[in-house]
Amino acid sequence: MMNDANEISHHTQLYGFIGEFAGQNSISATLNKLFKAKNKNAMMIPMNIREDDVFFTLSNMKKSHVNGALISSEYVKKTLEVLDERSDVVEFSGLCDIIIRDDKRLIGDVLSSRAIVKFLKDKCAKKIALLGVDARAKAFVFFAKEFDVSYYFDEIEQLMHFCQESGIEGADINRLAEGMDIDLSSYDAVIDFSDFESLAMISKLSAINLDMKHKKEFSALKVRANELEAYYVGFDNMLDVISQATFEFLEDKKHLEHDKSDMKF
Repeated sequence: MMNDANEISHHTQLYGFIGEFAGQNSISATLNKLFKAKNKNAMMIPMNIREDDVFFTLSNMKKSHVNGALISSEYVKKTLEVLDERSDVVEFSGLCDIIIRDDKRLIGDVLSSRAIVKFLKDKCAKKIALLGVDARAKAFVFFAKEFDVSYYFDEIEQLMHFCQESGIEGADINRLAEGMDIDLSSYDAVIDFSDFESLAMISKLSAINLDMKHKKEFSALKVRANELEAYYVGFDNMLDVISQATFEFLEDKKHLEHDKSDMKF
């Protein structure tokens, strides 16, 4: 979905949302409403891209009129090989979910973790239970310096390696496995970046339970939150937060300097 007026000029800053089912996601429409509210001559267009075509699509962006892209979660690792420059958090985590084009160079960064941190700060959350040891967990750790984070996974050795690799000293590490009885209600928020098929071992959840899963993705956290009648936050609950974070990111990169009042066709 484009902006309400569907107005594009030669000066319009075009961005893509790249995903396998990007057209079914509302992030483009939500961001375009923000562009319009802020009077910015910019637009995000959903781009349904198959896995085999991701590299080709991003490579062609270097010589296109598209100025950057948000990357859906299924492709955040596939973007790495096409980047000409990586931010510190991309190097640290091994994922990239936002790209901007600078002339014919693609520069990669991480937006989702910034949005999560901002969301948690706005909720006055301080004590966090982080489930999982993947690249998303590493990206969150990169920005989560102000939080008191406890780490959970089923394999303690992997969890210890994750903390060491992430430079976390004196980490509070905890086993989370089938057959256990884990109470997470003392935390302000639970963030699930694990690949657990079930979280039945959790007997109590926190006030905020977040995993950024898309509406049609299976979410073990959502299932458990529903069973325990706890508050769940997925990607679709974060659309306004992610849109605001995207807007601020692009503005900081000097990508939103044209207002609608400056449009020239």
